[in-house]
Amino acid sequence: MQRQGESDEDIVIVGAGLAGLAVALGLHRKGVRSVVLESSPALRASGFAFATWPNAFRALDALGVGDKIRKLHVQAEALRVASSSTGAVARELDFSGKQGGAPFEFRCVRRDVLLQVLEAELPRGTIRYSSKIVSIDQQHDETKIIHLADGSTLRAKALIGCDGINSVVSKWLGLAKPSYSGRSATRGLAHYPDGHSVQSKFLQFFGHGFRFGYVPCNANDVYWFYTWSPSPDDDGVDKSGAKMKQYVLTKLRSSKVPPEALELVQSSEISEDAPAAPLRFRSPFSLLFAKISKGNVCVAGDALHPMTPDLGQGGCAALEDGVVLARCLGEAILGGRDSAGGVAEKKRIESGLRKYAGIRRWRSIELVGTAYVVGFLQQSSNTIVSFLRQKFLSGMLARRLVKMSNYDCGTLSR
Repeated sequence: MQRQGESDEDIVIVGAGLAGLAVALGLHRKGVRSVVLESSPALRASGFAFATWPNAFRALDALGVGDKIRKLHVQAEALRVASSSTGAVARELDFSGKQGGAPFEFRCVRRDVLLQVLEAELPRGTIRYSSKIVSIDQQHDETKIIHLADGSTLRAKALIGCDGINSVVSKWLGLAKPSYSGRSATRGLAHYPDGHSVQSKFLQFFGHGFRFGYVPCNANDVYWFYTWSPSPDDDGVDKSGAKMKQYVLTKLRSSKVPPEALELVQSSEISEDAPAAPLRFRSPFSLLFAKISKGNVCVAGDALHPMTPDLGQGGCAALEDGVVLARCLGEAILGGRDSAGGVAEKKRIESGLRKYAGIRRWRSIELVGTAYVVGFLQQSSNTIVSFLRQKFLSGMLARRLVKMSNYDCGTLSR
């Protein structure tokens, strides 16, 4: 019997970020309805932008929005890695070639633009804003009861956690708590109404205990990031956007970066709500045996594989998750529409989620582990590591970024 303030839904997705909207859109393309619960009153786009490698565009094409994103963002010509101590270029990789027979793609995509494009493709009412999940209960038939902060509840046949690094759903599954990497990051977006002259290359600088990079999103916006290992001497630089900006500028002025880098940081916007964020990751060892899915519940995106940003694969992996999960779950549901429901449907959903977990487990482990190692090697101030990085490792690490993008999550039908 349904109580007042309680509703029934087949598939409930928690979180309207990249993973959540990708799953919802993938299911919609397959003709399967879902509802997305978002705790905020509107779409959130923390981080400004993110690196979008070929694997992400394969996922976006599978979702039917790849060309819309391409039209709004400029293709990068190359990746250039340089020393912030000497200014010397350690490695430059040309992006004009091909990968897997197709042109190599790298664009820096504005997060808010992509979220809006994904939302626009969904049926009206799919996303329920101001819907914060506070707890999860289970009935005897394993139907999940989702309790919201406003006192209402939802009954779900399948629950998908795409609720980020502090995921309520991953906690319910018993996944290990993300660990602090010892590093923090701040990000900014420089907007030029009349256009900018920054070349269409992804520039990265390493050394002096930090990693800094920037790349144009389009003709008017340039995204940049700065990661470092905080110390007691930082004196609360992460308490406001203004302090954070001055801290970054001070560090960059004492290094060998181009004058345009200083100018774009100076003219950029830094979030006042979160000027900087600690970089956390879920131990890849814990993911070896973690319950990515349990019955009719699973997780995706940062709720599954939070990682440091050193590969630029966090957002890309979330889109991969979305396609694979929509395919596995959609096929499980559609495969039994002409047969009896009840127990049979429950088993199909559980089987679909297990299939998804099996596909994504090793990919997640590889991404999280590689990102951590790459970040350590690029940012370390150790004398030996610095020497090896300058002489040998920079080229290898740059090639590793490209290699990790050589992945195809498949389409919604295979």
